[in-house]
Amino acid sequence: MSEDATTRTTGTGLGTGSAARYIHWTAGDAAAHIAVPSEGDDKYSRGVLGVITGSIQYPGAAVLGVEAALRTGLGMVRYFGPERAGDLVLARRPEVVLGNGRVQAWLIGSGMDANAGGGDSAEAMRDAVAQSVPVILDGGAFDLVTSVTGPTIITPHFRELARVVGGDAADIARDPGRAAAKAAKSLGVTVLLKGYTTYIAAPDGTYLSTKVAPTWLATAGAGDALGGILGALVATHADQLAADQGMLARLGATASVIHGLAAERASAGGPLTVLDLAAAIPAVIAELLAQM
Repeated sequence: MSEDATTRTTGTGLGTGSAARYIHWTAGDAAAHIAVPSEGDDKYSRGVLGVITGSIQYPGAAVLGVEAALRTGLGMVRYFGPERAGDLVLARRPEVVLGNGRVQAWLIGSGMDANAGGGDSAEAMRDAVAQSVPVILDGGAFDLVTSVTGPTIITPHFRELARVVGGDAADIARDPGRAAAKAAKSLGVTVLLKGYTTYIAAPDGTYLSTKVAPTWLATAGAGDALGGILGALVATHADQLAADQGMLARLGATASVIHGLAAERASAGGPLTVLDLAAAIPAVIAELLAQM
């Protein structure tokens, strides 16, 4: 971690040229926000992530998010999404648990249609955000932002953010840093605004940015993998989140760095698939930890 990476991340406001107010989050910063298990840890103490993702139309989103979460490192994933998606998740990752149990964080909404209101998963989604544990909202779950009771980060791209805040997508695209900061203040949650440069803004004035991914990452399913990486990081840092408002933004930036570096490794200068990206995550984490 750079010398003052935690203390240097809080700003006092954004003026013209708001991107200049964002602190660039480095690989060294990210390395300091990866939880390494100790000899005394078990699958519960290492973090349990609850996942409600995927749909009839997009069942693969659940597979990609769960795959990325497990490869990022945590004790357990509990999957609560649609049955078809659950079958695919188990076929790919038989260690995933279906059904009830305590979780340290929730990943909700990837691969869901925003207009469907969660479909068959709507009740489980409402129950999840009422539990006062950290929540990552993606895709079809952004409407739950007004119902959350725990620390929350949303992960929209600029068109999705426009829908959430009732703004103009072109305005957001022109100044994404300002848009992310304004949304964080108005919604009272941390905002990770995805793009070639990713902007992460928290209500407490923590403003971070990352730009490490190759352009080949602009592919279907990339956001699902980012959600899984972030879900694992949040689940493994749930205790710290209660005492540190800026931690959620730093974990969001760390997820973006890991995501981009894994894409770079998987690409090697050419096209990649999201499963290639997920497979590269453990090596990326090992390299980051070696810097410590």
